[in-house]
Amino acid sequence: MYLERIREPGDLRGLDYDQLRDLADEIRDFIVSAVSEVGGHLGSNLGAVELTLALHRVFESPNDAILWDTGHQAYVHKVVTGRQAGFETLRQAGGMSGYPSREESPHDLIENSHASTVLAYADGLASARDLGTNNQRHIVAVVGDGAMTGGMSYEALNNMGHHQRGVIVVLNDNGRSYAPTISNLSANSQGFDEQANHPSIPDRVTGRLSHALTDIRQNPVYVRRQRRLEEFLHGLPLVGNQAGSAMDAFKAGVREFLQPPSFFEALGTRYIGPFDGHDVEQMEHAFQNAIELSTEGAIVVHVLTQKGRGYSPAEDDDEKNLHDAPTFDPLVGPPKAVSTGYTQAFSESIVKEAENDSRLVAITAAMPGPTGLLPFEARFPDRFFDVGIAEQHAVTSAAGMAMGGLRPVVAIYSTFLNRAWDQVVYDVAMHRLPVIFCLDRAGVTGPDGASHHGVYDMALLSKVPGMRLLAPSSAQELAQMLHDATSLCDDGPVAIRYPRGAARQVSEHEVGTGLQGRKVVAASDRNSAVCVIAIGRMLETAEKAAAQLADAGVEVTVWDARCCAPLDPKMIADAAAHRHVITIEDGIRDGGIGMAVATEVCEIDGSVPVSPLGLPTKFLPHDPESNNIHARYGLDVDGLVASIYDA
Repeated sequence: MYLERIREPGDLRGLDYDQLRDLADEIRDFIVSAVSEVGGHLGSNLGAVELTLALHRVFESPNDAILWDTGHQAYVHKVVTGRQAGFETLRQAGGMSGYPSREESPHDLIENSHASTVLAYADGLASARDLGTNNQRHIVAVVGDGAMTGGMSYEALNNMGHHQRGVIVVLNDNGRSYAPTISNLSANSQGFDEQANHPSIPDRVTGRLSHALTDIRQNPVYVRRQRRLEEFLHGLPLVGNQAGSAMDAFKAGVREFLQPPSFFEALGTRYIGPFDGHDVEQMEHAFQNAIELSTEGAIVVHVLTQKGRGYSPAEDDDEKNLHDAPTFDPLVGPPKAVSTGYTQAFSESIVKEAENDSRLVAITAAMPGPTGLLPFEARFPDRFFDVGIAEQHAVTSAAGMAMGGLRPVVAIYSTFLNRAWDQVVYDVAMHRLPVIFCLDRAGVTGPDGASHHGVYDMALLSKVPGMRLLAPSSAQELAQMLHDATSLCDDGPVAIRYPRGAARQVSEHEVGTGLQGRKVVAASDRNSAVCVIAIGRMLETAEKAAAQLADAGVEVTVWDARCCAPLDPKMIADAAAHRHVITIEDGIRDGGIGMAVATEVCEIDGSVPVSPLGLPTKFLPHDPESNNIHARYGLDVDGLVASIYDA
């Protein structure tokens, strides 16, 4: 057993390559076992084992900065940096984060859980190093799992190339993000395809030529001699410019033929590869040469890996290579992922609406499965668009589709819509375009922590001029809201936000319509009663609190707000007739819907107090039981009952 000997990265350097192969197998078994117990990201980490070992054998973390994009591929990094014991508490309350965490280890420099940001971090760190305020020797940015489909990556590459920042970019190309990666880079270079075992003769010839040129071009001696030759040619009397241009044209032609990813070099960034991302020795050689080459500017080291490698259930999972998994039996693997709860309700409803409206199209940002769009894709392949990890593009592309007469539905996680705020406001709303936003995982989401709780959407979207913001309290409400949105969007954008997990099932008599709220419980004497206005999933909490209070002889009125912006005037007028109003929402309190209710109630009767209940403006921890977080901030039944008694 080699794994038990690894307590820090330096322990890896005493192993030979046969021992490293055994260690890689042990690490894969360890990760499968750990994730099977608590759930977590699996496929991306199984594919990054040898890559991580090679990185930590060549570079000296934390004196060298190793940055991960996306952070969910850093489990192996955590294993070799002394955190094996922490996997017993992975993503549990008070336990180890599923992403790099500055609080956990000096080896985690950034807490990166949203994709496509690491190259910008690296550019900034290299700038600080070059100016003498950062003493890290090498800045290594590991970009993988689809992060190169995000525009920020290219913005950073452009700046790195322009300023000649000495950053080593490791492109971990597994051909996938959550789903198969939407990228010409992967399409042109990914080696793990159906024809990999039977390449054509031209493919074998070009493959050998490509590897031969890669070996030459990563050789620092060749690089220095090439530069001297170029300087000599350009310096020739009379014909220097022509000779130099001819050399440049020849090189460009070879790159274009053999190395489609050579566009990196057009951005001023040297490129070498691709390399076998499961061959430690080959990667070490590439990284060592990259260190020397990086003295002249940024360099991309392209490695090919297989997501889910070494665990057959992950390798055979066509949808996502077990990108993430719940608890499972490691001998048989997790059950096939299926949409549940609100996601399932959305999945069924959008197909139904599309059957009746040929203008309706669906857009997602690399998450067709988690957002429930796979049935839509299967039924309407020409009307389904996966843009990769590119939320800004998704929103503005939807705007263009709407301008062209379509009815786009943008299905995205609430937390990821934050990345496209500018596009929502100025590209969609300012043009009053018929775009429908369906925001999954809204509110407290559980084990993925601060970066994935969808707690800002209501406070933000309710301030967008012309936006109609809906929050369903049941699966049936979600279906009704999506149906209504297809006509409401004639006047501008509509957003529907709904939580992760189970959805209540109700009868047709417990469903509202349009932009109206719905009175669920009515107190017999409004003047002496408290009115509770519940947002979305909080309606169930409010109904349980009302039933508990009724048993104690205390009457309350309960409204299901349904529409958070604009607020239903009838609901506001009724609330203002009570002695006290309490709102409860699964989003931040500051600037949230409760405060909007307070403003409108005050305009009717300034003497009626309004107490908004919501989440604090702080980063919330991870906890697989979302209810624990609700309880901590008084958003459970006991907390609401206590607030009503205090009113």
